[in-house]
This record gives sequence, structure tokens and C-alpha cells, in this order.
Amino acid sequence: MPRILITGMSGAGKSSVLAELERRGWRTVDTDYDGWTDGDGGEWDEARMRDLLARELDIVVSGASENQGRFYDSFEHVVLLSAPVEVLIERVRRRTGNPYGQSPEQQQQIRSLVIDVEPLLRRGATAELDARLSVGQLADAIESL
Repeated sequence: MPRILITGMSGAGKSSVLAELERRGWRTVDTDYDGWTDGDGGEWDEARMRDLLARELDIVVSGASENQGRFYDSFEHVVLLSAPVEVLIERVRRRTGNPYGQSPEQQQQIRSLVIDVEPLLRRGATAELDARLSVGQLADAIESL
């Protein structure tokens, strides 16, 4: 598998698909954890990301950051997971591993981001997958890239 970035809004299933790909034996990095962002979750640590991509030829990275576009040319594929906003909201309401999206204010922020940010992600994507597919189907589609 080449270098792949999986991106999308909160609740799209990035972490779930990444976990499935890791279970299948792929090297993965979830930028929501382990200090990959500036603390607010806004921007990736650029030096750390450059170092990772310089030494890893086959890796799947997941996340959504303000500066991810700076790295698009280092990925063979940028995969956008997308779903209707109400699906995203329902998923973030139900999840237990990440507290973001539990409050009405955060859910409104997700609605706004779908309008304002998702089109930017779509423009940078080399593939878009329907996040309503099962985790296994999404992982299969990503592996086929």
C-alpha cells in the first residue's frame, strides 16, 4: 500500500477504518492522538509529519487538520470519507473514545465545518468514499488503491 491520507469530518469513521487497516497489518498513524497536533487539534506538527513521510514509504495516516494540504503531494492518495451531516452527528453522539461532538455547540460546529471545510477537503481528495459503508468495505476500497 502506498502512502495514503484518510480525511473527513468528525464522525466519518476515520479512526475506525484506520484501526481495521492496522488489524490487517498496515502501518498506521491517527493524528488525533499522540501529540501530532498543536494541542488544539488544529494543525499537524509539520516537522514530525515531514519526518514520518520521509522515512515511511507504506503508511496510512488519518486526520483532518488546517495544514494537511501542505502534505498532499507526499501522499499517493488522499481519501475523503463523507456522509450526510445527520449521520456524522449521530455517530459523534454515540461514540465513547473521543469526547468531541457531545455538546450541542460542538455538533453545530460540525454542521458548519461540513458546509465550510468539507468542500475544501473534497477538492484535495483523489478519492471519495461513502462513510456509510461498513468499516470492512471502506478498508477493502482503500486497500484496492
